[in-house]
Amino acid sequence: MSKIKKRLVPVRRFKEFENADAWEQRKFRDISKTKRGFTYKPSNIDNTGIRVLRSSNIKKDTFVISDDDVFVKESAVNIPFVENGDILITAANGSTNLVGKHAIIRDIPKNSAVHGGFMLITTSKEYEFLNALMSSNWYKKFIKKYVAGGNGAIGNLRKNDLDNQKIYVPKKDEQEKIGDFFKQFDSLIALHQRKLDKLKRVKSAYLTEMFPAEGEREPKRRFPGFTGAWEQRKFFDNIEKVIDFRGRTPKKLGMEWSAEGYTALSALNVKDGYIDFTADVHYANQDLYDKWMVGNDLYKGQVLFTTEAPMGNVAQVPDNRKYVLSQRTIAFNVDKTKVTNDFLAVLLRSQNVQHTLKSLASGGTAQGVSQKSLSQLKVIVPIKPKEQQKIGDFFKQLDSLIALHQRKLDKLKKMKAAYLNEMFV
Repeated sequence: MSKIKKRLVPVRRFKEFENADAWEQRKFRDISKTKRGFTYKPSNIDNTGIRVLRSSNIKKDTFVISDDDVFVKESAVNIPFVENGDILITAANGSTNLVGKHAIIRDIPKNSAVHGGFMLITTSKEYEFLNALMSSNWYKKFIKKYVAGGNGAIGNLRKNDLDNQKIYVPKKDEQEKIGDFFKQFDSLIALHQRKLDKLKRVKSAYLTEMFPAEGEREPKRRFPGFTGAWEQRKFFDNIEKVIDFRGRTPKKLGMEWSAEGYTALSALNVKDGYIDFTADVHYANQDLYDKWMVGNDLYKGQVLFTTEAPMGNVAQVPDNRKYVLSQRTIAFNVDKTKVTNDFLAVLLRSQNVQHTLKSLASGGTAQGVSQKSLSQLKVIVPIKPKEQQKIGDFFKQLDSLIALHQRKLDKLKKMKAAYLNEMFV
């Protein structure tokens, strides 16, 4: 593909269409048919009946079969069944952030219909092109402008608003080429997503089995050579110092962020098991770093913990570069005679500890924990440092593999977004 710029022609076009006609203006209804779903009563529910597609069937712009799917009696369905190539779109929801979410259906379960809070978009043969078009900037701008609601109001997408939207489309053969291109991209993204999800499930299973269940002192699964009960301690018995600069900002220090320098680590880029350096990017120069960190340099392997929004994410400092410890994130200096950094990182993500943290959390929508709350936390740890290190090393390797797949997935999504931006008018 090569890049060209011309009126009503996308920035990026397949080579065989470089000299093809400009795209034509149409209305959305000219290339699709839009239908609203149906409503049903509780008395219509029948587990052997017709599957009803709802919001749980759209996950990350992908159609999925949900364990929560509802089935109703066939007599309650007054619209045609869904077919492969149809596009499911959220038309009404209690949150405007969910209105307009869409997913193409490529493998529809037999006898499925759509709930009234959704619209079903049926098209001609070029449904893959339409699906890609609905992922482009045109559709995002449309949703932002036309979806009613906000500030807690119920969002609603009106059929006529969508049907009357002006769009630009190429000839059929170019539509097919674009549709196939993004279909392959979606398949690649879905493949990496499945691999990532599988690794996360494996990790979750090991976290359950390699830490004692509630009320017990020994885990179900252990490395060879280790026996005996684990020891219960207060969490802070394992910690020499908590580095906590919550609430600190450059403005409060009479300074500003810089264009480059030391990276700030906040609750937005401390993910579960890794640091996302593309989120909430801020930098501090030397003067701001010195005034902010006041000698509390972070070190490689040190455990970071998010206290709020989100609460409970755990990662480790990835290298020996200097970092600024920013919003809603704290760091622990461990007592090396009691616990290793790698084990502490896993311990804080174990099922029992996460459950206890939620019970200790305070706040409304944004749950959070303070040092006072953490002082009430009790943990169970292996007495032998070697067992701690074995467990820590195992999960560190698993986290590295998960982070690798996450980076690949993020890269693919960014590439898709870039192509969507350049391949549509």
